[in-house]
Amino acid sequence: MTISTIVFDAYGTIFDVAGAARIASAEPGGEALAENWETVSRDWRIKQLEYTWLRTISGNHVDFAHVTADALTWTLEKSGLSDPDLRARLLALYDTLPAYPEAREVLADLKARGRNVAILSNGSPKMLDSAVTSAGIGGSLDAVLSAEEAGVYKPDPRVYDLVLERFGCAKQEVLFVSSNFWDIAGATGYGFITAWVNRSGEPRDRLWSRPTHVLPDLTHLAEFADAPA
Repeated sequence: MTISTIVFDAYGTIFDVAGAARIASAEPGGEALAENWETVSRDWRIKQLEYTWLRTISGNHVDFAHVTADALTWTLEKSGLSDPDLRARLLALYDTLPAYPEAREVLADLKARGRNVAILSNGSPKMLDSAVTSAGIGGSLDAVLSAEEAGVYKPDPRVYDLVLERFGCAKQEVLFVSSNFWDIAGATGYGFITAWVNRSGEPRDRLWSRPTHVLPDLTHLAEFADAPA
């Protein structure tokens, strides 16, 4: 069996989640944010993920745009930056996050090799459409799948089910790519072949399953995609 379908997480894997705070900190009026934009970005991301997990566990689902906004409100309050204009600017920038430098070329190459190429993300459809359009990668994607269709967030197996429903493939034909180890653990446990993009050289989390492959960025992903499943 060979890999027919390559599925990417979006935030942190294709799109740089630090981009919103980094860009805002360099704009006029961003002087206060510039002093600690990296901490703000990190806290925002951590709280965003925590809220998705807690809402899934408790059954209190709201879409990812709502979660992202709530996480930012908490983060700005913690940082003493509760400025409504800054909050609005950061949320707007999150909808157009920059893609990592190699992402566009890698996606186009995989599509040219005849693979199904897709995104599977916690992001709401509107958020994902905006980010994909801004990055100019839509032409390389066969599908953009949102966890909103399942009404829960990853790593709940119902989200990974969306890939099989869309492409009619076996789990063993799917290479799932994510920079988030918890997402990789969920996808590996589900039965996908996985590639963990460990851009910052972090130690692996001690969770219930390990990635099939580990790589520092997306550049050499095609080598794994062409290997027998």
